[in-house]
Amino acid sequence: VQLVESGGGLVQAGGSLGLSCATSGSIFSLNAMGWYRQAPGKQRELVAVMTNDGSTNYGDSVKGRFTISRDNAKNTAYLQMHSLRPEDTAVYYCNANAKTIDRAGIIFPITYWGQGTQVTVSS
Repeated sequence: VQLVESGGGLVQAGGSLGLSCATSGSIFSLNAMGWYRQAPGKQRELVAVMTNDGSTNYGDSVKGRFTISRDNAKNTAYLQMHSLRPEDTAVYYCNANAKTIDRAGIIFPITYWGQGTQVTVSS
């Protein structure tokens, strides 16, 4: 299974940008998809996550500005970012929490990560 992000780039402060995360491969059972980000010298932090039932959780710094959505049929996640600030500059990673099954039929949790896409907000 691979997660492939797209849509990153350079935008001026106050602008908007959208990210997409497409999955390839077969996922046994997908529970949640989300976005994390990591700025230089900082720890990776939660941006937004959405579970299968539509419940969402946002990082405090993006509440009211970012919106996560999913297409469950396509196992795809989106992140709409508005009112971007220079402090939003980071590499954004797509994340999927799922379950997988091995050849013995054992089901266990697994987390998938994308390769990351750069978002740069200029002041």
